[in-house]
Amino acid sequence: MSKPIVVFVLGGPGSGKGTQSEKIVEKFGFAHFSAGDLLRAEVASGSPHGTMISEMIKAGKIVPSSVTVGLLKKAIETSPRKKILIDGFPRSAENNGAWEQQMNAVVDMRFVLFFDCPEETMLQRLLHRSGPVTRTGAHGVVQIKKRFATFRNESIPVVEYYEKQGKVRRVRNTLAF
Repeated sequence: MSKPIVVFVLGGPGSGKGTQSEKIVEKFGFAHFSAGDLLRAEVASGSPHGTMISEMIKAGKIVPSSVTVGLLKKAIETSPRKKILIDGFPRSAENNGAWEQQMNAVVDMRFVLFFDCPEETMLQRLLHRSGPVTRTGAHGVVQIKKRFATFRNESIPVVEYYEKQGKVRRVRNTLAF
């Protein structure tokens, strides 16, 4: 039996990952998984795993990558589709290390679909989503810029790691809306 094909979808906040993932699912028949959605679903299930995840989040701790990868693995194994998009994961080198350790033997990770979008464009998109700038306020802009910094510091090294392996497909995404 052949291994499921996995494509990571990475890009900064507001780069178009979710929107384009939906279109890929529609047009090419991929299954689409988001680590964040899987974590939220596990918490909502009330399972012992979900309770542990909830307690970690409430305490301001990061859920161990092995737990997140375990949820992704379960989703992939139970999916009837064998072409998988994973949206917004891995977000860090540590995430990627856990992924490789747990998943390299069971999936065929083909490439990273990287939505390369200027921060100013992403900022405008995010502000547009949340209404007029006056509603979002300066605090909102500060929070968004912190998210950009985290993306640059944590996720770009993952993109660069796969780029060295020739496994990055870049989509330059500059349209404001």
